[in-house]
Amino acid sequence: MRLSNYYMPTLRDDPQDAETQSHKLLVRGAFIRKSSSGVYSYLPLGMKVINKIESIVRKSMEKYDSIEVTTSVLQSRDIWEKSGRWQNFGPEMFKLIDRHDREYCLGPTAEEQFTTLVKDELNSYKQLPLNLFQIVSKFRDEKRPRFGINRSRDFIMKDAYSFDKDMQGLEKSYQKMWDAYVDVFDQFDLDYKIVEGDSGAMGGNKSHEFMALAETGEGEIFYTENSDYAATDESAKFFLEIDENEELKEIELVETKDAKTIEEVSNFLSVNKEKCAKAVDLLVRGEPVLVIVPGDRELNMAKLIAYLQVPEHEIEMMDDITIKKITEAEPGFTGPKDLKENVRVIIDRSITRYKNLVIGANKTDHHFINANYKRDFDGEVAEDLLTAKEGDLSLDSKEKLKKARGIEVGNIFQLGTKYSESLEAYFLDENGKQKPFSMGSYGIGITRSISAIIEQHYDEYGIIWPTKVAPFHVWITLVNNNNEEQRNLAEKIYQNLLNEGIEVMLDDRKERAGVKFNDRDLVGVPYRITVGKDSKDDIVEYSKRSDMKNKKISSKEAISEIIEAVREDLCK
Repeated sequence: MRLSNYYMPTLRDDPQDAETQSHKLLVRGAFIRKSSSGVYSYLPLGMKVINKIESIVRKSMEKYDSIEVTTSVLQSRDIWEKSGRWQNFGPEMFKLIDRHDREYCLGPTAEEQFTTLVKDELNSYKQLPLNLFQIVSKFRDEKRPRFGINRSRDFIMKDAYSFDKDMQGLEKSYQKMWDAYVDVFDQFDLDYKIVEGDSGAMGGNKSHEFMALAETGEGEIFYTENSDYAATDESAKFFLEIDENEELKEIELVETKDAKTIEEVSNFLSVNKEKCAKAVDLLVRGEPVLVIVPGDRELNMAKLIAYLQVPEHEIEMMDDITIKKITEAEPGFTGPKDLKENVRVIIDRSITRYKNLVIGANKTDHHFINANYKRDFDGEVAEDLLTAKEGDLSLDSKEKLKKARGIEVGNIFQLGTKYSESLEAYFLDENGKQKPFSMGSYGIGITRSISAIIEQHYDEYGIIWPTKVAPFHVWITLVNNNNEEQRNLAEKIYQNLLNEGIEVMLDDRKERAGVKFNDRDLVGVPYRITVGKDSKDDIVEYSKRSDMKNKKISSKEAISEIIEAVREDLCK
């Protein structure tokens, strides 16, 4: 490709709304352009990268026995109603009505669509297992689109769905997709961790996320260095060391004037924060619910949602009027004892292990001290509603948890029979008995992977693309377009590389050398040749984008080195 005939409108300055390096570099490097909030168009360089990533994903999916199809992004309300997700999915779903008053959504995912696709024709165990995938655009009405294409309103995704006759078969399909994803993300040259995830709106009881490590990542993960344990902050489990042998004391009502927060109460009473039970006042589907957790801990909303089995948008903080109604006290003094109305109280398991707690007294400026579960207050006990902290002990090895940030580039879910049962998708087993499919769901963020790759591969000058996903393998810079010797040598190298199947960009623009070098570094193609004043002696400058070290060699040597290096990279 000759840059004089190409569309590559690079920019000198960062976009004002860009928060991450990937967003800045994708815009400045002429890969994307913003159309509106959370909506982006892909320029020629961007499409080159997308095509490379999609090709890697396709080959890996087919290698692990998944078959490509395409389904419509426009999905009927009817199938989403049957699965129960038309309302439960929440405001992130784009919904629309056609001219005949029929309701649809722009698919944020496609479990319902794929289940409906196969239900009438996949009817025997002899046809199983089956795994289908597609690469299409998805749509989510993000409340706050940010980080460029990392969290946008429309995005390209590979989603796959497996159908098995039982859970044993699903386990095998799940492992195949796990292996396929390892194959994909290794080829992207990503530093990533596979972590236990939260199934959330997808349903099912087992999931893993593939998290590309990045300081700018929105997701937090916890892991141990010497074991295989790793999990998202939404699902991380840990062991709490609690003194359960402390002698019980008599409960006592004490005045805690103007002390409302855990910090204030802890200081006023000279009690450690973990011994100050925190009441999180919520409305769940409009009904008051108190969740009691240790004062030094944060309530984990993902775990609470899984426990309550209600969608996130139906949980909100309790208003002051409701608090006063159920406690007859000002906000800040809510507790599980002596509530004025019948209120659902959910207690994290750890609260039952602590002795002599401080709890809100449901009386303004007052708390109880030395309160103990069962003797002084009660409620339904949830096994784990807490968010982990760095330094907590892992359940498996009692090793301290470490924390990192990451970008979720892939996920795999065991859905079980959630969708097959609700959508009446059955098959006949070996005994002629009707059974629902055991299903799995598997996603890879195509466009999000671009952001993740850049967040791990850039420097002060621009992007440093891994060869397999780079828009081109080699960038030839013709320093002086008016010099015939330089033009002829650049053309010779260009044609030789093309003939060997190497993807080449030849910068033959009538621009200053400095402009050309800046664009070359910004775009980040892995191998570079500069054809300049030494062309009369058949000498060029050869460098790798990863180290920027120039060396002067003959054009023949440069061609040979590049062919060998590119082929080696592509075979990894």
